[in-house]
Amino acid sequence: MEKTVVLYPGLAVSHFVPMMQLADALLAEGYAVSVALIDLSLDHDAALAAAVRRVASANKSSSFTVHTLPRINNPPAVTGGGVDFLLWYLEIIGRYNEHLREFLLSMPPRSVHAVVVDALSMVALDVAREVGVPGYTFYVTNATTLAVFVQLPSIRAEGEPSFRELGDTPLDFRGVPPMPASHLFAEMLEHPESEIYRTMMSMMRRNTEADGILLNTFALLEARAVGALRDPQILFPPGGGGGGGERRMMPPVYCVGPLAAASAAAEAVVEDKHECLEWLDTQPERSVVFLCFGSIAAATHSAEQLREIAVGLERSGHRFLWVVRAPVLADTARPSPCEPDLDSLLPDGFVERTRGRGLVVKHWAPQVAVLRHKATGAFVTHSGWNSVLEGIMAGVPMLCWPMYAEQKMNKVFMVEEAKVGVEMVGWKQGMVKAEEVEAKLRLVLESEDGEQLRARVAAHRDAAEMAWKDGGSSRAAFAQFLSDVDTLGTPCRNEKMG
Repeated sequence: MEKTVVLYPGLAVSHFVPMMQLADALLAEGYAVSVALIDLSLDHDAALAAAVRRVASANKSSSFTVHTLPRINNPPAVTGGGVDFLLWYLEIIGRYNEHLREFLLSMPPRSVHAVVVDALSMVALDVAREVGVPGYTFYVTNATTLAVFVQLPSIRAEGEPSFRELGDTPLDFRGVPPMPASHLFAEMLEHPESEIYRTMMSMMRRNTEADGILLNTFALLEARAVGALRDPQILFPPGGGGGGGERRMMPPVYCVGPLAAASAAAEAVVEDKHECLEWLDTQPERSVVFLCFGSIAAATHSAEQLREIAVGLERSGHRFLWVVRAPVLADTARPSPCEPDLDSLLPDGFVERTRGRGLVVKHWAPQVAVLRHKATGAFVTHSGWNSVLEGIMAGVPMLCWPMYAEQKMNKVFMVEEAKVGVEMVGWKQGMVKAEEVEAKLRLVLESEDGEQLRARVAAHRDAAEMAWKDGGSSRAAFAQFLSDVDTLGTPCRNEKMG
């Protein structure tokens, strides 16, 4: 009987795709993979629905199956963005535990060797424990973010100022550059007695309940954070202060990234030759700035901000490829279905004046293929971790413009630790002015500092390429994970699974 690993992905394309790349790695090692899918979000998330279709059509192996869990009764309506959306999300995941349990118990006796759940679905670890299967969490973020998460519950004692009150005061985390309190998740900047704050703190404490944690990063990129995560003292604040109290132990951490190599092939299924790639073919080597800010509404700019970007691009004189989406209301959680009206959103005559040296693409571009194109010389990014890895693997220096989730923390790592990017500082005031766009593009593409930046990214690219080769750190970590799964999963620890 094949050894089966059940994957339980998150409800966003940025969480789903890396876990499917983990599936490819498991299949290559002879494991069967069964994906337990919540399709509730497919009704309103076109990007995720398309990613699911691509996976289903591209993987014809009999060892790979996708099972859609039955829908829960009376699901709560999708609320607005930010805190409300995350509370909705976590409620949905919790209510699906029953269906996940039924699915695991329906599988052949002793066939399931492990369950790997998305980091936002840690409540599902309860189900793995109940049915006697090893339960692992999978973080699509980096070691730096995980190091912050596991230390947060013990860094602030009751009665001390809230993280919001601390503002830009740097927090001292092991393995992490000084992190301004303002750069934490927005949910951690709520009042300490609020529902979302208490929910997030509870979830962060649950990191210690997993049998192990898989990270989409590689050890050489984040040596300091990885070292801290392997230090038994990481959960306890210096001097014994803080608000944790209980004695907890970190589970093993496996750095198995970068899980991004398959993205180009996945994009090719959708687009044989996107128009922007044909345009890039006509541009000089390393001359084009690529601007792309992720796939969800939270990364959508206002009309005023779009005009500032346009003016900065035009003044810089540099070639550019810019992905533009229509602005949406701040309280929506969905990407806009509207076709962006470039004539009304961008300055009069902008498209005509920049024709030839610039291309504006609506909604979407094949990001991995663009980054790896020889004409691409810089990447203006929202600093989502998938995009950061794709930029590193392409050897492209980045301009960091964080917008939501852990992206501000990623920015700190990129600028201060890995030194693969420069910061667009205007995001802190809610508006990056045209003058900064122009100046930062010139810095990266024209200056000696920009050349040094490119050299550092290239060194990290070479390390990323080695990580999954024979003898590489990520291949070794993945092998250790599989060994640990076999040790814990055979025989099954609970008679409920047979």
